[in-house]
Amino acid sequence: LKGLIGDFFSVISGSRSSKTFKPKKNIPEGSHQYELLKHAEATLGSGNLRQAVMLPEGEDLNEWIAVNTVDFFNQINMLYGTITEFCTEASCPVMSAGPRYEYHWADGTNIKKPIKCSAPKYIDYLMTWVQDQLDDETLFPSKIGVPFPKNFMSVAKTILKRLFRVYAHIYHQHFDSVMRLQEEAHLNTSFKHFIFFVQEFNLIDRRELAPLQELIEKLGSKDR
Repeated sequence: LKGLIGDFFSVISGSRSSKTFKPKKNIPEGSHQYELLKHAEATLGSGNLRQAVMLPEGEDLNEWIAVNTVDFFNQINMLYGTITEFCTEASCPVMSAGPRYEYHWADGTNIKKPIKCSAPKYIDYLMTWVQDQLDDETLFPSKIGVPFPKNFMSVAKTILKRLFRVYAHIYHQHFDSVMRLQEEAHLNTSFKHFIFFVQEFNLIDRRELAPLQELIEKLGSKDR
């Protein structure tokens, strides 16, 4: 796995720059969070994803969750960016994860009552909303010594719950396109990392994971 995800994303961001979905969220170089990200990448290189998601000794849980949440946003951003041409108003008139799961958008501020919309519109709302949270220094402080807010864990859980829905949509509606692009190994590695992380810290309710439960069990059983 060493460098696999990073190399893959640098390749696709170079060859498909016009399809990158949202601007990448950068963690400031030289910051403690940047060092944590480098640690995460190094442990990912060991190939043991269960170990890679564990809180490093002596580190702050909020900071570890913040760094990884930014990283998952960037990964999902890139993955979705490769299949945007296949995810259209016509192909995906509703945001779904198979026939049993449909998502309606609300952010609690601009859109308070959930609205039914196409998958590309929903994902645009979702990723824009996540980016706004990540850019908010009061929620995701990047400076050393600035405390995380009391509601940080609640915000992080909502972000990760919503990011999961993008994985679920890609797997259910666009996996054939992912396979044609020969990106299934990268998608699976990214998703497995994401699932092991949210399981390690109990960040997403099991009911929310139901659309991909079989896949989650399969990925988990391979790792035992």
